[in-house]
Amino acid sequence: MNTKSNIGEKPYFCEVCSSSFTRKAGLAKHMRTHTGEKPYSCEVCGSSFTQKQHIVQHVRTHTGEKPYSCEVCCFSFTQKQHMLQHMRTHTGEKPFSCEVCGSFFTRKQHMVQHMRTHTGEKPYSCEVCGSFFTQKHHMFEHMRTHTGEKPYCCEVCGSSFTLKQHMLEHMRTHTGEKPYSCEVCSSSFTHKTSMLRHMRNHTGVKPYCCEVCGFSFFRKTDFIIHMRRHNGEKPYSCEVCGSSFARKNSMSQHMRTHTGEKPYSCEVCGRSFISKPELIIHMRTHTGEKPYSCELCGRSFANKSGLIVHMRTHTHEKPYSCEVCSRSFAHKCSLIIHMRTHTGEKPYSCEVCSHSFAQRQHMLLHMRTHTGKKPYSCEVCGSSFTHKNGMSQHMQTHTGEKSYFC
Repeated sequence: MNTKSNIGEKPYFCEVCSSSFTRKAGLAKHMRTHTGEKPYSCEVCGSSFTQKQHIVQHVRTHTGEKPYSCEVCCFSFTQKQHMLQHMRTHTGEKPFSCEVCGSFFTRKQHMVQHMRTHTGEKPYSCEVCGSFFTQKHHMFEHMRTHTGEKPYCCEVCGSSFTLKQHMLEHMRTHTGEKPYSCEVCSSSFTHKTSMLRHMRNHTGVKPYCCEVCGFSFFRKTDFIIHMRRHNGEKPYSCEVCGSSFARKNSMSQHMRTHTGEKPYSCEVCGRSFISKPELIIHMRTHTGEKPYSCELCGRSFANKSGLIVHMRTHTHEKPYSCEVCSRSFAHKCSLIIHMRTHTGEKPYSCEVCSHSFAQRQHMLLHMRTHTGKKPYSCEVCGSSFTHKNGMSQHMQTHTGEKSYFC
């Protein structure tokens, strides 16, 4: 009997780090951690190892041998340790516990990674940008943002992805699989996050709250976009004219003003529009729908902005002020037209005689002096007029009415 082992004596010491061992062979293996010696080489791929046991396990990755089988579900493993860890999924055993919060884990490695949530330790750093990570595989995944590597490829359409999880989620767009179901209304979703967001429709929970104005949001993305109203951040810039936008889709729509693209077409009259909301509003000219109603007078409008402008006729609000003379206006366009009285700008020119006008309407009225068009007709005698007020004055010759008194 080995008496050294019986009494716990460790007579073999490492001269580098002072670790001690009961057997000389144990010391020899340990010394390779200092010398870097890897005497065992794989004949297939040339990988080297410090211990013979490690090369035996490695060779199984080439041969496919899995000598350790689970007696419950028949899963096979290359290493005994992996099989023992797997068995805990059946027994429920979690032998590793966190000393801080008491959470339990089936693997020691999982417990070690969990502890970093308490200590804040991030031992893995990106050599490119210096970002730190709690787990090594997170760092490897991050590195792909620098290298552009997308190792996971969809066999159906060829799309590539940096993460395996993203590829699996993408595959559901082909298979139609929706594994996450709402327990309330049975709606199904391809992503778990989509299902969790949907559940807030039932619970009413809005976890993202603006500290400035108190508005709450179902989704984090909506909250982030909202915050830009307060901080003025506009991270999306037009490469053509330099205009900036708080939302990416706003910039995409703006770009169409440069490209001329109008992807949304009216099925009734064929008119095309830059954005889908513009098409929806236009369709109401055909359907007659006016979903926005004034609570004071009952007047209805096809779009929300029309209702907002109309409400100013009740409130007498004039939010647009002239910086020169301080006159206020209910409409922004009215302020723009007014400013031309100060600047002298006349952007609308007659193509016939080059007369210029501050307002488009005035230019259109002027054009009738060239075209001879008289769209306003007297219902009594049939006389025609270029201006509406001209017809109104003429009507007084029939009615005898006098607009002006001494």
